[in-house]
Amino acid sequence: MFSKSRINEPGPKQAGETEAKPDAAAPATPKPASGATPPAPAAKPKPPASALSSDLVIKGNLKSTGDIHVEGTVEGDIRAHQLVVGEGATVKGEVVADDVVINGRIIGRLRGLKVRLTSSARVEGDIIHKTIAIESGAHFEGSVQRQDDPLNSGAKPAAKAAAKE
Repeated sequence: MFSKSRINEPGPKQAGETEAKPDAAAPATPKPASGATPPAPAAKPKPPASALSSDLVIKGNLKSTGDIHVEGTVEGDIRAHQLVVGEGATVKGEVVADDVVINGRIIGRLRGLKVRLTSSARVEGDIIHKTIAIESGAHFEGSVQRQDDPLNSGAKPAAKAAAKE
């Protein structure tokens, strides 16, 4: 009832329709007047997540505008759009990401818009978040603080975290 209609968007159609309609619709590019814009061919496709395998140990900071999937060990800070920490993974350092899913272990401060600790998560450190979900069985030791913009602020809890270590 309130969902966007995909009638005007290109999609999988029958073989006869696919070949006939693009030629006829090509001159009329500004056709969708319903506010829905068709996917732009000039837009870059989203690159796949950078994966760090289970046998990889990194000592240093990681920074990416894309997604990172960690299965190994990282001793350093991580900044990414989306971070997934696998079940066997360990991260020792500060984590800053828009979307964080923790299946493994994090030792350090965690800042994220959306933070999810699964049942296998082990977190030792403070979590600063906009939204958080903690599944039953997750181990968490630290404090939780909600902020509207957890990615850009964080100078206050940093002094506490540095004093503990």
